Amino acid sequence: MRTVSRVAGALAISALFAIGASGVYAQDASPSGVPGAMPSGEVASPSVVPGGPYDQSLVSGCAQGETKGPKGESGVPPSDLSVSADEAATLKAGGYKAALLWHISGDFTNALSQGLKDQLGAYGISVVTEVDAGFDAATQANQVETAMALKPDVVITLVIDPVGGAAAFKPVVDAGKKLVLVSNVPDGYVAGKDYVGTVSDDFFAMGTASADLMGKALGGSGKVGYIFHDASYYVTNQRDQAFKTVIGQCFPNIQIVAEAGIADPAKGQEVAAAMLLQHPDLTGIYVTWDQPAEGVVAALRDAGRTDVKVVTLDLGANNDLEMAKGGLVYGKAIEKTYDAGQAVANMAAYGLLNKTAPPFVMAPAMEVTKDNLLDAYHIAWHKDPPPEVLQALGQ
Repeated sequence: MRTVSRVAGALAISALFAIGASGVYAQDASPSGVPGAMPSGEVASPSVVPGGPYDQSLVSGCAQGETKGPKGESGVPPSDLSVSADEAATLKAGGYKAALLWHISGDFTNALSQGLKDQLGAYGISVVTEVDAGFDAATQANQVETAMALKPDVVITLVIDPVGGAAAFKPVVDAGKKLVLVSNVPDGYVAGKDYVGTVSDDFFAMGTASADLMGKALGGSGKVGYIFHDASYYVTNQRDQAFKTVIGQCFPNIQIVAEAGIADPAKGQEVAAAMLLQHPDLTGIYVTWDQPAEGVVAALRDAGRTDVKVVTLDLGANNDLEMAKGGLVYGKAIEKTYDAGQAVANMAAYGLLNKTAPPFVMAPAMEVTKDNLLDAYHIAWHKDPPPEVLQALGQ
């Protein structure tokens, strides 16, 4: 679920996007510029099915790992959430109201919200308020109070600070209202008791897809630079580690010869420039997400290195244009954000129907190259790419 905002620097807040509640990663730091998509834990079987429209052809059968949820749960696909016609009719008769309290605004949140609202509408559930907190935990706490005055039956949110969020969302729990979470879980909250469940991404699938793309970009052989997120952050930690794991499992002729951590996404160019000086034989660079990858592309241009292929994660206009032109960005792994929103709505339906929901649902991943970039926008965000990307694609 990254991905959206462009605010540089790490914000030292506790466990954004349910960082490692299973104990794999500490719950503390994360920047608002990091992928808004969802979190991480341990390294689940890829959700991208070999033989499907976005076949992970080079890693089929060799990638071993698993995404874990915020409480160490194994994830299930959105298809495991089913609402019957009779249950949908019950929801429509209920006149239920929902409050949507987002962490931040942007393309990711817009796509997530659209999928959510479309599905809520199918159940006759009205949205009485939709706000974002500008990535400020205190603002989000105030928004909880304001939303509760509107008497929603279900509150849907991405909790900014799981520590402070335990107190901020207590009025929802105490009032007996349903709480549905995207990625992060407030400290001490128990699925099925304090909240219905959590929806996030399949992070191992995201990392697996990026490794597969690197293998395709390099023809299965080459030397790679690995730029990872140097902060305890659930989303990026799992994705980064999955890429590294699958490269080791599936590509014996691809060597990761240089590693560099990055905390400030604005430092991508600086980090990549130093890496290129120390390792002029690089043929590929993996970058933890789209924004720092823009700096990596700039560093490659400055060095005149048109022979190095970049693989990263999450959609973003500048790098998508580079990809559309057949330039330095070979491909990206992305999550199906609209699908995640629909899963969130179905999770809300479970809560209102008093059905026991799976505690952790994972939205699927997909690989994106120039060849399916237009489709990727339609599938993930239900919109066209920016006009300049469409033009580069000949649309």
